[in-house]
Amino acid sequence: MSLGFLGELRPWLAEFRHPGQGDMSGRQLWRVGQLVLTSVIVTTNLVGAVTVVMISLFVVPLPHVPNIHHVRIINTVAAAMYVALAVPIGVAIGTRGQFRLRDWLREESPATEDVRRIVLRAPLRLFVVQLILWLGASALFGALNSGYSGIVGGEVAIVVALTGIVTAACAYLLAERIVRIPAARALAAAIPERLTVPGVATRALLAWALGTGVPMAGLMAIALEELTGNLHATSSKLAVAIVVLGGIGIGVGLLAVALAARATADPVDSVRRALAAVAQGDFDVHVPVYDGTQIGQLQLGFNQMVAGLADRERIRNLFGAYVDPEVAAHILAEGTSLEGEEVEVTVMFVDVRNFTGFAERNDARHVVSSINRLFEQIVPIVRSHGGHVDKFIGDGLLAVFGAPRRQADHADQGLAAALAIARVMASGASDQFEVGIGLNTGPVVAGNVGGAGRFEFSVIGDAVNVAARVEAATRETGDAILLAQRTKELLAPGSITLVQRPGLTLKGKTESVEVYAPIVSDDR
Repeated sequence: MSLGFLGELRPWLAEFRHPGQGDMSGRQLWRVGQLVLTSVIVTTNLVGAVTVVMISLFVVPLPHVPNIHHVRIINTVAAAMYVALAVPIGVAIGTRGQFRLRDWLREESPATEDVRRIVLRAPLRLFVVQLILWLGASALFGALNSGYSGIVGGEVAIVVALTGIVTAACAYLLAERIVRIPAARALAAAIPERLTVPGVATRALLAWALGTGVPMAGLMAIALEELTGNLHATSSKLAVAIVVLGGIGIGVGLLAVALAARATADPVDSVRRALAAVAQGDFDVHVPVYDGTQIGQLQLGFNQMVAGLADRERIRNLFGAYVDPEVAAHILAEGTSLEGEEVEVTVMFVDVRNFTGFAERNDARHVVSSINRLFEQIVPIVRSHGGHVDKFIGDGLLAVFGAPRRQADHADQGLAAALAIARVMASGASDQFEVGIGLNTGPVVAGNVGGAGRFEFSVIGDAVNVAARVEAATRETGDAILLAQRTKELLAPGSITLVQRPGLTLKGKTESVEVYAPIVSDDR
C-alpha cells in the first residue's frame, strides 16, 4: 500500500465518520472507496471460505466415510481453487455496474436519478452477486462430495449455503456503511420517492437471520440428521458442533446486530443533534442524507423542514423590521381578519418642527439619515413603555398605547414616553431637532385596514384626529408636550403637575377641547 493511499485514507476515514462533511475530490473518493470496499469484500469472503472448510471438516459430524483424509484434502484444494476464481469474478461483476458512479464522482457533477439509484443499490448488487457465487459453491461442493456419500454431500451443501448467506449479508451491511460517503453527495438534493433498497424492517430481519436464524438452522440440521440415524455421532462430537456453531452465532450475530443498529442509530442521532441546534435558533443546520431507507427520507424531510423554518424566520425578521413587533405578533397569532374592535387607547403624535426648512438646506441623503437617527431614539422609548409605532408620517410618527396589547395604564405610559422623548430632545442628541408631542385618549377601532391583499394594523377614530390637532397646538403654546382632557382624567393622581392652556381652538373641531402642558421640575 503506497504512502499516497495512506495519506488519502485519513480524510476518507474522517468523512466516513461524518458523511457529507469532507472535502475530498470525487477522484480521490472513488479511488480510496474502491480499495476499501474491495478489501472488505475479499476479506469477508476469505474468512467465510476458511470458516466453511473448518466447519465442514472438523465441526459438523459426518457419517463414516472410507478414506476421510482424502476427502478432506480434496475439499480443501477445491475450496482454495474456487475462492481464487470466485472472489475476483465476484468483485469484477459487483463493481462493473459502478462505472457510471465512477464517472459521476470524477466529474463532480450534480447527481441524476440514475446515479442515486446506482449508489443506493450498490451494496444490494454486491450481496446478490456474492450470494449467487456462494450458492453455486454449495451446489458444486454438494455434488463433489455426493460421490463419497449422499449424506456428506447434503451436509456440505447446507454448510456452504448457510455460511455463504452469512458472509454475503455481513458484506452487505459493511458495504452499506462504506457507500455512505458517495451516497451523502448523491442524495444531497433529493432521494427517490420509492424505496429502491431494503428498508429498516428488512435490515432488522437480516440482522436477526444472521444472529439467530442461520446458526439455529445449522444446529437443527445436525439434530435432524442425528434423529434420523444418519450420523451416529458421539455426544462429544455433537457438543463440539453445538459449542462452535453457537459461538459463531453469538459472534456473527453481535456483529450483524451492531452494524444494523448503527445503520439506523447514526442517521437518527444526526437528526436528533440537528433538532437540538434548531431548538437553540440555529436554522443553518443541515443533516447529511446518506441512507436509502425510510430514514433517508426522514433526513431529507428534516432538511426541507429546516429550510422552510429558515425562510419563515427570515420573513418574520423582515416583517418585524417594517411592522412593530407587537403588531407582528398579533397578526401572526390572529391572522388578517378585517374585523376591528373598539377599544380606548392613548394616541401620541410626534412631529419635527421646522423640518421643511431643514430639508431645503440639506441634501436628501442627509435628511433621511438625520430623521432616521431621530426615530432610532424615539421608537425604543415608545416600546419601553408598552406602546407601538402605528406609522411614520413623513417627519413625524403616530404611536398607540393600549392596542393591540391591552394596558390599563395606557395614559400614564403614553405621558411617560412623551416626557422621555422630550428629555432626549432637550439633551441635543438628535441633530438639534425640536419636536412637538400631542397626546389624546379616546375610543378607536383597532384592526386591519386596507384591501386587495394589502393591509396594515392601525387605529381609526376621532381620538386620533384630536391627538394630531393637540400636537399642532404645541406650535402656538411653545410647549414640547400637550395632552387632552381625557388623557388628564386617566392619569394616576398626583403623578405630575399639569397646567391648562386655555383659549385654544383645535383646527377642524367644532367643540372646544381643553389641553394641558406637563410641568417637569429640573430634578426629574
